[in-house]
Amino acid sequence: MRRRRLEWSAVSETASYPDATVKAYDAIAFRYAEMVRGWLDGVPLDRAVLSAFAEVVRAAGAGPVAEVGCGPGHVTAHLRDLGLAAFGVDLSPVMIGIARDAYPDLRFEIGSMAALDLADGELGGIVSWYSVIHTPPRELPAYFREFRRALTPGGHLLLAFFEADGGPLAVFDHKVAPAYRWPIDDLAEVARDAGFTEFGRMLRAPGADERFRRGHLLLRLP
Repeated sequence: MRRRRLEWSAVSETASYPDATVKAYDAIAFRYAEMVRGWLDGVPLDRAVLSAFAEVVRAAGAGPVAEVGCGPGHVTAHLRDLGLAAFGVDLSPVMIGIARDAYPDLRFEIGSMAALDLADGELGGIVSWYSVIHTPPRELPAYFREFRRALTPGGHLLLAFFEADGGPLAVFDHKVAPAYRWPIDDLAEVARDAGFTEFGRMLRAPGADERFRRGHLLLRLP
């Protein structure tokens, strides 16, 4: 079957990314941290995806796990509780400060997921939990290539994102900064082009206080 070429030309891309996004998250960091506190308790399907990811990473025994774009650190802490040697990376200094205060036993670093301060093949897993949603589509392949570089052969990647629910790739008015809703097949194709193989996916309907369907992709390197 002939593969469909992804069409990004019609998608408006925000200027001054990522500086504008970092400033926006710095400005609302404390309110955001309070908003997501305990959020995982009410989303059993999301917890199931994180548990499945943790299980395959533990079975591979291939190294630590980085949560890229970790925000206030609640998902990183959950990954630790699932038995992973997890640490967090985020460009927002304020978010990293909140994460360090909340989880002083965990490692959190200021850094870009587009240029991780890690050796080639250092990681056994990467979690991108709604952290690439603000990335302009034309820039996203470079992020996946950086994830591939930092992962060991056989390493695993988990993506969580806002799904397009039958519509095309489109920008929307996220509460913090402009973000993108991806058709799950299109995002899987971007990851595949970067060398990843999909081994699982989960879509769920939006909750009572959510606007959009949520997508999750479980990926690994050969």
